[in-house]
Amino acid sequence: MSLGEFDLINRYFDRPPRRATLGIGDDCALFSVDPGMQIATSCDMLVEGRHFLSTVAPERLGHKALAVNLSDLAACGAEPLAFTLALALPRADEAFLDGFSRGLLALADAHGCELIGGDTTQGPLNICISVFGQVPTVGINDASTDLGALLRSGARAGDDLYVSGTLGDARLALEVFRGMLSLDGRDFDAARMAMELPQPRVALGLALRGVASSAIDVSDGLLGDLRHILQRSGVDGVVEVDAVPRSAVLRKQSLALQRLCTLSGGDDYELLFTAAPDRAARVAAAAASAGVAVSRIGRIVPRPESAAGPRAELFDAEGRPVVHGHASFDHFRA
Repeated sequence: MSLGEFDLINRYFDRPPRRATLGIGDDCALFSVDPGMQIATSCDMLVEGRHFLSTVAPERLGHKALAVNLSDLAACGAEPLAFTLALALPRADEAFLDGFSRGLLALADAHGCELIGGDTTQGPLNICISVFGQVPTVGINDASTDLGALLRSGARAGDDLYVSGTLGDARLALEVFRGMLSLDGRDFDAARMAMELPQPRVALGLALRGVASSAIDVSDGLLGDLRHILQRSGVDGVVEVDAVPRSAVLRKQSLALQRLCTLSGGDDYELLFTAAPDRAARVAAAAASAGVAVSRIGRIVPRPESAAGPRAELFDAEGRPVVHGHASFDHFRA
C-alpha cells in the first residue's frame, strides 16, 4: 500500500508539542514567547539542482535544510523556538523520508527548535522552512540597552570586522563536483562535510548580543554578504584577504583558488560581524563561550560623501591591493 500524504506526516514528522501550546494537526499552530521578547522569523527554500545535488544523503539534506534557517537566527542573535516545513516530493519514498526526517529532527532537538506545522505536496524536490526565534524587545539599535537583535545596519566607522570558523570549503567541494579539480579521499570528505553539514552558529549569535554592532551569516559569499552590511550601515570596509580563516585542506590549493573560495564561495554559514575595538576582549569571550574560533579580518571605514555605493577594499598581508573579480552568488545572475 502506497504512503499517503497524512500517513507521511504522521509517520515522519508528527511529534508531541513541547513548547508550542498547539502543534501539528490543526489549521494553525500556537506558541508563546517569553515575557519581554519578540519574534524573529526567517524563511529559506532549497531546490534540488540549485541548492543541493541529487547525490546528497537524505539525512544530510534534512540537517542542512534546517541549518541554513537556524543560521539566519544566529545572525540576528535570536534563540530558536519553532519552525514549519513545506515539502514537495516527487514521490513518497520511505527510505528518503526516514533519513531526511532523522537529520532534520536531530538538529532541531539539538537547538530546542520545535516542528509545529507545514505542508506536503507532490512535485520536484523542494524544501521550504520558516523558522521562528525570540530576541529581547528593545528599540532597534538602541544604544542604551544594546541587547536586542543583531542587525546589518549597526556597523560604524572604526569597528573591527570579524568572521567565525573557516570559509571556503563548501565552494572547494563544489569545484570537485563540477570536475574542475580533484582531492584525495580524506580531503574531499572534509570539504564535502562542510558543504552538506554546515553548523549554525546559534550559540555565538546569542553571545554576541550586546557585543557586536552588526552581523550577517555568510551564505552567498564573504564579499557579497559584507556588501549588505556596508549598504545598510552607510559605511565602507577594508578586508585583509590573507587573514580570512581557511582550513588546512583549502590551504593546499593555489592562492587564486583559495581567494575564490573564501571571498565569494558562499554556503559557509559562518557569522560575519563588526564590533568596536574596545570590545575585542568581549568578542574573544563570546567566541570562547560558544566554542567557536573567530578571526579579525579587517575594519570598517567612513564612506566618502561622493561615493555611489558601498565599497570593500582588499589588501594582502603586505598591504598590497588585491584585485578580485569573482562575484558572489546571485540566484538570477548565476
